[in-house]
Amino acid sequence: MADIKTFYLPDLGEGLPDATIVEWHVKVGDSIKLDAPLCSMETAKAVVDVPSPYTGKVTKLHGAAGDIIETGSALAEFEPDANAKQRAESQDTGHQHGPKKSVGSPATDDSHKVVASDEGGEVEETAAAREDEGTVVGAMVSGSHVHVEQAANIGGVKAVPAVRALAKKLKVDLTRVRPSGADGVVTMKDVKDAAANGSAALGAAPARSVPRSVPASAGRHLAPELPQPEAARTPVSLAGKPVRTAPPSQQASGQPEQLKGVRRNMARVMADAHAQVVPTTLVDDADLHAWIGKQDITARLIRAIVFACKTVPGLNAWFDGKNLTRTLHPHVDIGIAVDTDDGLFVPALRNADVLDGAGIRAAIKRLRTQVEDRSIPASELSGYTISLSNFGMFAGRYATPVVVPPTVAIVGAGKLSHDVVAVIGGIEVHRRMPLSLTFDHRAATGGEAARFLKAMLDDLALPN
Repeated sequence: MADIKTFYLPDLGEGLPDATIVEWHVKVGDSIKLDAPLCSMETAKAVVDVPSPYTGKVTKLHGAAGDIIETGSALAEFEPDANAKQRAESQDTGHQHGPKKSVGSPATDDSHKVVASDEGGEVEETAAAREDEGTVVGAMVSGSHVHVEQAANIGGVKAVPAVRALAKKLKVDLTRVRPSGADGVVTMKDVKDAAANGSAALGAAPARSVPRSVPASAGRHLAPELPQPEAARTPVSLAGKPVRTAPPSQQASGQPEQLKGVRRNMARVMADAHAQVVPTTLVDDADLHAWIGKQDITARLIRAIVFACKTVPGLNAWFDGKNLTRTLHPHVDIGIAVDTDDGLFVPALRNADVLDGAGIRAAIKRLRTQVEDRSIPASELSGYTISLSNFGMFAGRYATPVVVPPTVAIVGAGKLSHDVVAVIGGIEVHRRMPLSLTFDHRAATGGEAARFLKAMLDDLALPN
């Protein structure tokens, strides 16, 4: 009897409990070589290729595109080629050949526990710091270099997994997209352009409406009945009485949609934050009347946050609610909330306290591009010391932004407005920016938060 090996989904380097299958690069019965692309998986951070742990024949695939697979659960089964050189089971490559660990197993030993947040930074590590050698997928070893996704030639099309995922989402046929990248690689821009102009739509044209059938008794000489327009909804019935509707629990329209990837992780993080944090929000308006010339609003916001962090260090901190410890940071790494169709990303603007206006703008542009392309490293989506949500670029004046542990505070910037302001001897119209500061009241006092907000207001009031 053939020796069948089961491959279990490894931790894809982010400590998340599951991942979504984007596409399989093989089918049952195919032969595959060691470390060749097996499938593409979407996590909360990126789309990555999972390589094959064996050289041999694929005998079973656990799940189809769109299915969610838990970390440590069976992903695929193989019949290894007895004549081919296989990797030793004990070789440390990041492949996990055993099922997911149960509670009480060595993998869950508290001596190696790291208390952290998927959207925040590390709070506590009870064992000595060590490199992560069990979470990288493929024949790789620990190091400080960044692994860049390579474009794979599948079906005659060269593209990285993130591009393939975007094409699937936008219903674009990659085989009909004109590549503009080096060596004929299809880029994100190529897919977006094809989706915009409709030059590579996936599948055939939409089916036309089918007329309703006519009963046999109606006679063969009658034409099929044409579809009737749906009756318009009104608040009263034909009898002139108020229309009664059933509650959604009895009858609901639409189909439930399983949260995946970024949105799935966002739901977990927000629920954890709600359960762990004691939030309090202060609001005020920054007067920008003294500004000279056109200025970068985001850069000024970040500069004001940095100034406030230096003035009141207690909000530029991490808080460990379990052990009731607070860690103040000498540097300022700001998590910038970026809203996308896939969900919320919070990349970290590192060392904001040493960047000038041009440096801030360049760093934000780089982070946004990496988020849109889904090429941002997972390490850049955690470890920030305070957060900023610039929701006012869309709408809204004040908010209660969510503090994600282990951070202590988040600043929300609302939509700019021109307000009537009382001045000595009369009134004037000033441009003002609404600010909302939400903080964890376990780690900071109301006085600290008020002084932090005052420091921001003072910095934003300066001419330049």
